[in-house]
Amino acid sequence: MIRKICLAVVIGSFLTNNASAQTSTVNLQLFGAKTENIRGKLEDTLQKQFAERGLKWPAKYLYIRSFKYDKQLELWVKNDWNEPFKLFKNYKVCLTSGTIGPKRKEGDKQVPEGFYYINEFNPNSNYHMALGLNYPNPSDRVLADASRPGGDIYIHGSCVSIGCIPLMDDMIEEVYVMAAASKAQGQDFIPVHVFPVNFRVKKSFDYLKKYTATSNYASMVSQLKNAFYYFEDKHQLPLVLFDNKGDYIVDAPEAKDNFYPDAPAMVRRDLATEFGVVDNADRLPMYKTGTPAFNLFLNKLIKEMIPLLPYGIQKVYLKLEFVVDKEGNTIYAEVVQGGMKKINEKVIDHFLKECKWTPAMKDGQPVVSKLVQSLTVERPEED
Repeated sequence: MIRKICLAVVIGSFLTNNASAQTSTVNLQLFGAKTENIRGKLEDTLQKQFAERGLKWPAKYLYIRSFKYDKQLELWVKNDWNEPFKLFKNYKVCLTSGTIGPKRKEGDKQVPEGFYYINEFNPNSNYHMALGLNYPNPSDRVLADASRPGGDIYIHGSCVSIGCIPLMDDMIEEVYVMAAASKAQGQDFIPVHVFPVNFRVKKSFDYLKKYTATSNYASMVSQLKNAFYYFEDKHQLPLVLFDNKGDYIVDAPEAKDNFYPDAPAMVRRDLATEFGVVDNADRLPMYKTGTPAFNLFLNKLIKEMIPLLPYGIQKVYLKLEFVVDKEGNTIYAEVVQGGMKKINEKVIDHFLKECKWTPAMKDGQPVVSKLVQSLTVERPEED
């Protein structure tokens, strides 16, 4: 199935070339005269804490992630684009409102879930100090209430919440100063990922599985989980996009595990060694009866998978990796991202039995190659 991609959002960081020249101006804008003393008081303390952890102050790159059910907020830092992030500190979120699940309407008291960045610094907030999130993001603008999606979502102090992420005042001061320091270094987009739970905490994950057993937001959870595990594996941020339906598309090909409990843990296989896959072929395989026929095959396959969706699950996204040999036969297929057990097994079986190709070519000779195909199995909307 081909989905229109509306926008690419790099959930990462960008540096300006004139950060040093802007530092004093940025500090004034981010703190103001009344709160400048907080920066002065905390910078020495933070510098010492960084040194104790073997980190360099100030951090050029800051990444914030929060777990709603676990009431945790983490700060990750690094000073070079290519190096992995390192955990600086974990803060306790002192209060939460709403339940598991994304924010979809003004007044629902939900804390948003998804991929955001800091778009506002308010040192004189009514809630001590505040960092604004760009809610609604492009996905929210598609999926939330069109006329009243809500807004004004912050990480702030004062320990009150009707949809925000509150910290104790001394904690928001540290978070605010670190975010301001990274912005002064040139990080214009400080990413903030908000997850329903910490997927590595069994109690939290078990709670989430029960909550999503009859929920149509399991597909979104799977997307969030892919991003979580990508970062867990690499300590680098994935590329996140969204399609015209508001779904996140996470470029995380090596994300581990699977959200659905009946899916086996995936073990990545070395296809080059096992099958002799050639990565740099001159020409990729082509479906033997043509591209229109392949699209018909995919559409028919997706329709057959819809009855396998459990009750309450509206949509499942999966990514299939398969190998085509020198004769054009599909000799190996595996779902490497998303999906669920019964659907994955059926998709693999159809690809192995029904897909015939003209083989890939290199230097005029047929070679073994690997292809990747994405599929979205979705129930049709009821009238």
